[in-house]
Amino acid sequence: MNDTTLLRTGIVGTIIAVLCCFTPVLVLLFAWLGFSAAVGWLDYVLIPSLVFFIGLTGYAVWKRRQA
Repeated sequence: MNDTTLLRTGIVGTIIAVLCCFTPVLVLLFAWLGFSAAVGWLDYVLIPSLVFFIGLTGYAVWKRRQA
């Protein structure tokens, strides 16, 4: 995987995770789909994914600066 793809994936993933963590987008989507019972478990998935994508973005920036 090249640096640009890593950076793009990290940024897009971070934006999606931030939108789902700090806005009720995912909660409204789950309610609309009828999966309201799963809303309580979202923090167990969204926070680690946010940390992962921020780390991936940082790694891609570091790798790009090394080149």
